[in-house]
Amino acid sequence: MTHRVFLRELKLTDFRNYTRVSLSLDSRHVVLTGENGAGKTNLMEAVSFLSPGRGLRRAALADVARVGAAGGFSVFADLEGMEGDVGIGTGTDGGDDALVRRLRINGTVAKTVDELTDHLRVLWLTPAMDGLFTGPSADRRRFLDRLVLSLDPAHGRRASDFERAMRGRNRLLAEGRFDPAWLGGVERQMASLGVAMALARQEMLGLLMTLVDAQVLSSAFPSASLELSGFMDGELVAPAIDLEDRYAAILEEGRYRDAAAGRTLEGPHRSDLLVRHREKDMEAERCSTGEQKALLVGLVLAHALLVANMTGHAPVLLLDEIAAHLDEGRRAALFDRIDALGGQAFMTGTDKSMFSALGDRARFVTVSDGHLSV
Repeated sequence: MTHRVFLRELKLTDFRNYTRVSLSLDSRHVVLTGENGAGKTNLMEAVSFLSPGRGLRRAALADVARVGAAGGFSVFADLEGMEGDVGIGTGTDGGDDALVRRLRINGTVAKTVDELTDHLRVLWLTPAMDGLFTGPSADRRRFLDRLVLSLDPAHGRRASDFERAMRGRNRLLAEGRFDPAWLGGVERQMASLGVAMALARQEMLGLLMTLVDAQVLSSAFPSASLELSGFMDGELVAPAIDLEDRYAAILEEGRYRDAAAGRTLEGPHRSDLLVRHREKDMEAERCSTGEQKALLVGLVLAHALLVANMTGHAPVLLLDEIAAHLDEGRRAALFDRIDALGGQAFMTGTDKSMFSALGDRARFVTVSDGHLSV
């Protein structure tokens, strides 16, 4: 049995189209219904700020504060977390050209946003992700790294440190500073971080595929086969120290080529996530729009179950417009799968009747122009 993590109260101040709003909740799922533009996704975005990163829209902090607000924005949540009752507050002060996100946990200033993962894991699926399989590889890498981050909170720090080291190397190459000591030091750092990133991705995919294999006959959604490509393909079974030596050698050998290109051409920042529809044995990008949506839903639900199994705590799910493109039978199956995870899910839609299969398992909230009614 997983521990149920859920929000009991959510308070927003000057967040998107909300001037000030408070929503009291219980352990049930939350269904937000209303017209397009009413603020349903904004409310979900606020919940996504209870995890590291820039939220489900990846917005600049300056764009999150309500237009016309004198200061910044704030999000406060009281919840039953992974370590018990906790109050989490985050936001910005406003008025600063270089906005910094503030975070307080139980009234104490947190050292890093990574501390949020001690209290809850938040996963989401939005309409913007519907083109994941046909869009650029950068979108799939970002999606993959969020999957890893929910199991390995240190992954985000490794990725940002790798990017910083790579920018430093690119700058040295652009300036023609080929000092072997400087470059060698940066490249060894990139090798250590880059291999750790690749191995963390590979491990997560292995765990996820094992779980998918066990569910393949019982799921109402198609199952996906996942594979990494584009960096040290077929080599990630070797010891990490050997992989680091190999990547450092690749970087050293590619200095002049990378200098001419103006960027580092090999590394985990070039990896891609290859996805196949398992039952049809077809690349996901060749599947129909409906099949791609069903594949993505099944993948996110499988990952949510993996998080619950690995941490012992069910994640909070944010599912924006989740029921819009599913038939009645698949919607009912989806709601049953969500409920079986044992956590709290936030779902949005324009039509309340599409969520009728949830019955009293959900708390229904109507959103209208930045106002909420139950």
